[in-house]
Amino acid sequence: MTLFATLFPLILWFGYNFCSPFLDRFRPSLSSIMSMQRRRWVENAAKRDTPLDAILSGNIMGSVSFLASTTALLVLAIFTAFGNLSAFKTALTTAGISVTYGNADVEIHLLVMLAIFVLSFFAFTLSLRQFNHFCILLGALEHDGRTTKEELDAIAQLNTLAAKNFNQGLRAYYFAVPMVFWFASEWLGIVAALVTLLFLVHREYFSSAHRIAASVAVIARRRELGIGSDPADGAGKPG
Repeated sequence: MTLFATLFPLILWFGYNFCSPFLDRFRPSLSSIMSMQRRRWVENAAKRDTPLDAILSGNIMGSVSFLASTTALLVLAIFTAFGNLSAFKTALTTAGISVTYGNADVEIHLLVMLAIFVLSFFAFTLSLRQFNHFCILLGALEHDGRTTKEELDAIAQLNTLAAKNFNQGLRAYYFAVPMVFWFASEWLGIVAALVTLLFLVHREYFSSAHRIAASVAVIARRRELGIGSDPADGAGKPG
């Protein structure tokens, strides 16, 4: 049971990453909806010659770089806990957590936490590299109207891929929370992992942000089709 509670958040993390593309077939996730906006971003960037897109890309890369650096520090902290288990268990007791696990149980748990954050670090650094490539391709766009649809699609797909890796790294932080609850109780860790999974599903498919992003996508699509763009010419009439 102790080993199962340790591995349970990791199983849910992998399971969510595997199942989310299948769920998107029935209800588009927030990430899928934002992918359409990334395509619009690239298309509009090809029409303007301003530093706006460079500023936006720099802000995104700054956030990814910060989380990658933070993850590296967490990996070092776990290594430190490995080096002195007795002091680590004493610190937990001081914090009011009664540790009843043996050293082997704690070592395995820390090893799983280490695997989660190492995978998260790789996801963040890969995302940072892909966003860097995206910035280069975005800067190479010609603003004379000769950019093809295929080129815009490829650049937008690279941005979406970078965002996907960023989200995978970010989910590691969510599922690391149940790993902390494990020290208090095995069952508490399992319950926290299930709550985390429900939170992610709600955030991606049923949240207010999802509804707002979907509304923006619908409005943009209606504008592209000329529906409701000008009430004076009857475009806003249903039919």
